[in-house]
Amino acid sequence: MASKLWASRAASYLKISAFHRGFSSVLKDLKYADSHEWVKLNGTSATIGITDHAQDHLGDVVFVELPEVGTSVTQGNSFGAVESVKATSDVNSPVSGKVVEINVELNSSPGLVNASPYDNGWIIKVEMSNGSEVNSLMDSEQYSKFCEEENSKH
Repeated sequence: MASKLWASRAASYLKISAFHRGFSSVLKDLKYADSHEWVKLNGTSATIGITDHAQDHLGDVVFVELPEVGTSVTQGNSFGAVESVKATSDVNSPVSGKVVEINVELNSSPGLVNASPYDNGWIIKVEMSNGSEVNSLMDSEQYSKFCEEENSKH
């Protein structure tokens, strides 16, 4: 019995210490918007999701509002929302174009946004209408600095 209690205490301690890490992970080969979305480019195709920093601040995601395939998205404008136990947050498109695929897995497993924000938790794929828009986005170093500055204000 004592070992079981110790194990659960250790687990809750580990959860707490993991949650309070100093900074979120930022991937090198992605581009970032100041509204905390990431873009992975593959030619004119862009995969979009929310960053580790964003999911960390939101807390447990319980619902993801997805657009329809074929919907037009505009850089800087909302295309959906992520609802967590704490708040609902709009998700903005870092690029303009047409939605060609949505991550239907998020309908049944919205927590993928928390568990795997850069891989299994992607939200939409867009066929970009203006490839030069990515030049206005931040690279990983700029985004890391942006997050540090934002954190120091709170």
